[in-house]
Amino acid sequence: MSTTALAGLLEYLYGTLSPSNMRWVGEHLIEFSKRGESEQVRPYTMEEIDDMLDEAEAAFEAGEYLSNDDVFHHRLTRGQTPCEV
Repeated sequence: MSTTALAGLLEYLYGTLSPSNMRWVGEHLIEFSKRGESEQVRPYTMEEIDDMLDEAEAAFEAGEYLSNDDVFHHRLTRGQTPCEV
């Protein structure tokens, strides 16, 4: 990524993120940069994807899920904005 693009991204983030969200992003970027390349993101295999889908479908069929409204309500009752994790 070019320096100009990075500067634009930083300006965008400064203008849109709250200080606590900015700290969260910064902490995660630092943690990510400390990992070795072998520990960083790797693509899932088709078998892993199939297993995750099977597990999610089974949980859904068993009624083990939250609707978007439930998740949104849960976050608001904990004092978080919808964008905070």
